Amino acid sequence: MADTRSRRRAGGRDARRATREQSAPRSAAFITRRVPTWEIAPEEVLATVEHNAETILEEIGIDFHDDPESLVMFKTAGADVDGDRVRFPRGMCREIIGASAPAEFTQHARNPERSVRIGGNHTVLVPAYGPPFIRNLDEGRRYANIEDFRNFAKLAYLSPALHHNGGTLCEPVDLPVNKRHLEMVYSHIRYSDKCFMGSVTAPERAEDSVALAKIVFGDAFVEDNCVLINLINANSPMTYDGTMLGAARVYARHNQATVISPFILSGAMSPVTILGTCAQILAEALAGMAFTQLVRAGAPVVFGTFASSISMQSGAPTFGSPEPAIVLNICAALARRLGVPFRSGGGLCASKVADAQAAYESANTLQAAMAAGVNFMLHTAGWLEGGLAMSYEKFVMDADQAAMLAVILSGIDTSENGQAMDAIREVGPGKHFLGCAHTLANFETAFYRSSIADNNSYEQWAGEGGQDANQRANTLWKKMLREYREPGIDPGIDEALRAFIDVKNASMPDANT
Repeated sequence: MADTRSRRRAGGRDARRATREQSAPRSAAFITRRVPTWEIAPEEVLATVEHNAETILEEIGIDFHDDPESLVMFKTAGADVDGDRVRFPRGMCREIIGASAPAEFTQHARNPERSVRIGGNHTVLVPAYGPPFIRNLDEGRRYANIEDFRNFAKLAYLSPALHHNGGTLCEPVDLPVNKRHLEMVYSHIRYSDKCFMGSVTAPERAEDSVALAKIVFGDAFVEDNCVLINLINANSPMTYDGTMLGAARVYARHNQATVISPFILSGAMSPVTILGTCAQILAEALAGMAFTQLVRAGAPVVFGTFASSISMQSGAPTFGSPEPAIVLNICAALARRLGVPFRSGGGLCASKVADAQAAYESANTLQAAMAAGVNFMLHTAGWLEGGLAMSYEKFVMDADQAAMLAVILSGIDTSENGQAMDAIREVGPGKHFLGCAHTLANFETAFYRSSIADNNSYEQWAGEGGQDANQRANTLWKKMLREYREPGIDPGIDEALRAFIDVKNASMPDANT
């Protein structure tokens, strides 16, 4: 079977490469950071958080519900197990993680040119994940469907600043819950050749994701290499449930990456203070990451955070505020000290529409994540309404901002061309640089050109319809979808994918759980 797949892939490789080169814009597969991270917490603060996290693990413990296998694993490794509660000797989780978890790893895409490097000094920008609703200027807010999912898969593929196609770009509520994961994973494979995420809503859906990946990459390649990365949330405070543990086990057993990510709304799911929240996040993440290494030593794992605050008046989540940015920064430093990649950030906002509130809040989170050194930036593009809605317009506006992050992280050009002394000598005092040789040689790439912003005169802007950024973004995403061309896929692989999905769908009745 694997040899047949290899022949199919080889037979159409040249044609698929030609198709790809004509379709998606050329871009770097990921960002290699060439500027330092900004760390705001001194050594003694980080050491205090680490000490307190170990105290949580040792004295209070973490609950592992509905998963007897995890309890047996932890007990065998030396933890104290009392019912569902697991208490860890001080340093146990850190030792397990340090012995085998990779500091960085490659996630392979079906187009090798789009494989990403996660960890180290690399940054991968990823779309938003999980919204049940979509929003656009034409329809307003409505439930998402599979056609929306396909549209966002295409937009992610077409966006040069997004390095990854993500996972649940929106929830296709027109499909049964127990079957929709098949069409989502298939859409990532069919409509893009970038990396993607698997399903985590049930262990058997994780198995289906791995099976679909094996059709594309081959069984042996998947077992030896990472081709899927998958979001595993702790059920904070200090709890993991059977669904997340089951999905994490499936992926770790197959050597696929997991992002172990405590989901925190400070004040409700963690203390209201920054250091209390950081200690709880680290304790939860250490327990989850250790779990993956006990399942399979060396399985790729990422220390993730999703930490925001709540309004102490209403209890509603808030985004773009300063305290979560500080939590993010501290956790990024903790991940580096632990020696594992870090996930956080994104264009988070509470606004219901793509307005000034959305822009400010998203920019605050994006830039905080960039400065802190996030390796895998989930929710980079499209997020609205606290993650309840995926916006077509905000998706392309956020992608524009993501491209600017890449420019900043690329560092300073210190070459002779970057120093531009020839231009300064040529022009001299009192003249202008518009026509000099250096400007003419560099004008196409000299400055970042926004795909959304309008920098024309008032008269020209008014004469062209006086559109705001939302309206310009509406025009842009529609144009992108009109001009979309598929990256191409081996017909035999596509046939095998559809056959697998048809068999799975026929094997079970529709269900909404």
